[in-house]
Amino acid sequence: MARHRLVVMVFAFFCSLAQAGEAETTPSVIHLASEDWEDYTAADGHGLGWDVLRHVFEPAGVKVDIRSEPYVRSMGLAERGEVDACVGSYGNESKGVLYPRWNFDTDHIYALGLASSPVPTPETLGNYRLAWVRGYDFQDYLPNVHRYDEVIRRTGIVSMLTHNRADFYIDALTEVDFVLNRAKDPSQLRRTHIAELPLYLCFAKTDKARTLMALFDQRMEQLVKNGELKPIFERWKQPYPFDDH
Repeated sequence: MARHRLVVMVFAFFCSLAQAGEAETTPSVIHLASEDWEDYTAADGHGLGWDVLRHVFEPAGVKVDIRSEPYVRSMGLAERGEVDACVGSYGNESKGVLYPRWNFDTDHIYALGLASSPVPTPETLGNYRLAWVRGYDFQDYLPNVHRYDEVIRRTGIVSMLTHNRADFYIDALTEVDFVLNRAKDPSQLRRTHIAELPLYLCFAKTDKARTLMALFDQRMEQLVKNGELKPIFERWKQPYPFDDH
């Protein structure tokens, strides 16, 4: 009997050591870089994207630390391992980072053009002169795209459209609405839905980031299954992207 108790005690001791080691290897913070997207990943920490990612990581004991940079620079920081992940990649954009199984949201892609223009479709987009923000690479995700310009910032988009320098501006719904709401005469413009693109965290190729990516996939599977993320999308009045699951 004494020998049995000893075996049990030794087993419990090694289990506690294993658990302690596991706790030590779980990072306490994840450093994320993202463009400052209004009401999504804003520089002050508010927005749908930050709320989702905090709900993924922080209940698991990992604090979310944010850094606001233009999208191309955010990707570069992840590629160099200067942050743990870049926020908002469309998937397989770079071989210098790692992509998880799960996306954390879906971008609703719209074309913004003059209300007097023909209504574009995914099949007819290639017939038009398009514009989007540098680094977004929509030509890799939209069919038959041939003519496009990349802009540095969104402030000149309405002028491009009204002065016939582009037929349509392509962006996610929140950014299209940002441009539309700041136009002097929004009735001149019309937005048209053209695609749905899953949004990913792209992780650095470091041991820490690989651990965080495994945690991310584990947490996303759990949260989608139990529906915990749905109220966050409802609070921000955005479509819930995981109904198919």
